[in-house]
Amino acid sequence: MARTAGLLSTLLFHKPYGVLSQFSPEEGSRWGCLADYIQVPDVYAAGRLDADSEGLLLLTSHGRLQQRLTDPAFGHWRRYWVQVEGEAHHQPEALRQLEQGIVIQQRRTLPARVKVIADPPVGERNPPIRQRLTIPTSWLELELREGRNRQVRRMTAAVGLPTLRLVRVAMDLMDGQPPLNLDGLAPGTWRYVNTAEERRLQELLQQAKASPGRGGRAGGGKSGRAGGGG
Repeated sequence: MARTAGLLSTLLFHKPYGVLSQFSPEEGSRWGCLADYIQVPDVYAAGRLDADSEGLLLLTSHGRLQQRLTDPAFGHWRRYWVQVEGEAHHQPEALRQLEQGIVIQQRRTLPARVKVIADPPVGERNPPIRQRLTIPTSWLELELREGRNRQVRRMTAAVGLPTLRLVRVAMDLMDGQPPLNLDGLAPGTWRYVNTAEERRLQELLQQAKASPGRGGRAGGGKSGRAGGGG
């Protein structure tokens, strides 16, 4: 895997189901960890996904970049494909609540973007989702600017659309260019950022330097516990 120069080590990973967003396993846990897939030293996740979620993780050795991407003050949109229990297209009020923000854990979520989509181009999950024959499922595309603990699942459950499967597919760098995404990455694979992506990330760092008081590592460290929403 060819590496670009200049931004230390920064890579994109398609996290499979059943993998923690950290490099050390948890004692007694049935979940795997990032070390099972990535052997790059001193990189940490910029935002986390729960073990039962899938999709895009950006990992970097640059603490200021990690901070820039995870601080909700900067409002980086993260896009999720969410398979839910129920027919979401028949519940416009539930979609409206998700868009406007709802109270979970005694705090209102930021306004979101949400729409019903056709079955997206994702393969079957291993293991398959729990599905009841008498209850249909549907898919949402949900975009958030914050990453609270299990936020997507808490939000959809609160409006009567429990999440069955959650895949993060993109992260917007808010620079007017296409978001970083999973294109070309099968589950369990990763790549270093390319030259164009690195240049865009460098520009984010220049913006971060101009923002006093926002430096340092974003609470990730080896556990990668910065917020992700998944």
